[in-house]
This record gives sequence, C-alpha cells and structure tokens, in this order.
Amino acid sequence: VQLQASGGGLVQAGDSLRLSCAASGRTISSYTMAWFRQAPGKEREFVAACSWNGGSTDYADSVKGRFTISRDNAKNTVYLQMNSLKPEDTAVYYCKTGPRAIRGFDYWGQGTLVTVSS
Repeated sequence: VQLQASGGGLVQAGDSLRLSCAASGRTISSYTMAWFRQAPGKEREFVAACSWNGGSTDYADSVKGRFTISRDNAKNTVYLQMNSLKPEDTAVYYCKTGPRAIRGFDYWGQGTLVTVSS
C-alpha cells in the first residue's frame, strides 16, 4: 500500500485545514487507519484513528473536539478535518494503516507539513 498525504499548509491560529491520505496499490477498506504527527524536536505522536467503516474513532486528548477523522472507502482515502488550530498543532502529519499502536508492518505515508502561526 502506498499512502500519499496532502493538504498541509500555513494557517493562522483558529483556522481550519483538511488533510487527505490517498491510498494506492491496494484497497484500504479493511484497514483501520490512523494519523500521527511529529513536531520539530519531538517524537512522533498519535493523533486519530478510524475503524475500517468509520464507525469507531479514537483521538488523542490534545485534539479531541477539534479534529475529526473520516474516510471514503470508495475513494480509498482517509481525511483529517482540523478545526480551531493552535500553534502547538504545528507538525508534519503522517497517515498510516492500523490503530494508534505503532507496529512494524504498518504502511506509512510521507507526511504533510502543517504550520500554525499565532
């Protein structure tokens, strides 16, 4: 599975962005999918995860109520809607297959940079 994240950019605090993670090579319809992020000088951290049909979601406490993960299996794509962005949300955002746990066999996308200015 190849994952391509997109939609990042430079925004101001309080703005919104929607990230997309488009998969190719194989359908992701049976996979739980997740978003992670890595801020400069920090470890990669879990952001959100979504079950195969979107029926179950999981969020980091830091984004709960502001971010929404969703998916369109017909388009083989997962989304991350980010509202009320804060400067501390600045990071490279990655999508991957699987849940919040990092496993050696997960597929990762290449990341998209989100910069939130104050």
